[in-house]
Amino acid sequence: MDLQISRPGLVAPVAIDPTGRTGPTAGQARGPRWCRVGPNSYVPRDCPDTVMQRIVEAVGSMPPGSAATGWAALHWLGARWFDGVRPDGTPLPVPIAVGDRHAARRRDGVTVSEDWLFADDIIVVDGLPITTPARSVTYEARVATDEIATVRVIDMAAYDDLASLAEIRAYTARLISRPGKRRLERATDLADENAWSPMEVTMRIFWQRHRNRPLLCNQPVFDLTGSHLFTPDLIDVAGGVAGEYNGSVHDTGPRRSRDLTREELTRRLGIEVVTMMGGRGEERRFRHRLDGAYERAGADRIRRWTTQQPPWWVDTSTVARRRALSPADRERWLGHRRTGQDRRETA
Repeated sequence: MDLQISRPGLVAPVAIDPTGRTGPTAGQARGPRWCRVGPNSYVPRDCPDTVMQRIVEAVGSMPPGSAATGWAALHWLGARWFDGVRPDGTPLPVPIAVGDRHAARRRDGVTVSEDWLFADDIIVVDGLPITTPARSVTYEARVATDEIATVRVIDMAAYDDLASLAEIRAYTARLISRPGKRRLERATDLADENAWSPMEVTMRIFWQRHRNRPLLCNQPVFDLTGSHLFTPDLIDVAGGVAGEYNGSVHDTGPRRSRDLTREELTRRLGIEVVTMMGGRGEERRFRHRLDGAYERAGADRIRRWTTQQPPWWVDTSTVARRRALSPADRERWLGHRRTGQDRRETA
């Protein structure tokens, strides 16, 4: 496929050209300066080794009409949490949608999706054909490994406002007899547009599996005069229990100091905070800590806090509200999410 990539630093694959003008000659292609990335598709060997370059090479080596989908399309659109690597750091294969009218040979580093494509499924962004966000999210969610992974895909796409739950539901309704559709529908019902990290999603699912309580994601807490106090990862408002994921970035330094200050604050407010860590077997340990938090929260306490937002606060809890922000307000109210520490440890 002939690509006209407009992003600087990326190189589209080229075919062998006997004249050597638009691509390597057959002899040059066999030499040390060129690398084969697909059938009759070559890039200079000194191309950047980046996720975006891998995506360009994967799409460029496919038949015309193909497009990046799944995590690769979302990454191309700037999605923070779709970085193209597994938890162990190895690269994920690039998912390519070829539709049901093309035959494409499997090869290393590429996953071929032959699900049919709707007429409006493919868009071109900076010279690269990709599937629309709703199609990319629903594909990635349908092929995810389990329920938690499926919900994570939906929540983390919403984090960057690439797809709302309403848009995902509308697209899902168009999918007839697609594998994974029922799990996608169940996951959408469990999804939330205001989760800020994958591990928050895991904690929420663990919590709701153990205690089916209404939970709010990143709900700001205020004192009774309307001053903002803190924003926990999760909170059961009626139960007076909040949840925080504690990754390795919390262990030392200024972050640990802020955590200790928050612990003192929540004690004075009468909010029980339960912490989830990373690591194997954490779900069982988290359930035990959660039970203890509810037992302590059950005591008669005077509440010195509220989740009712004061007039000056701007609610950014939904995709629609965030999309409506001006650039200046977006920086003011959402900039902390971009500059905050990543919390990518897995449970």
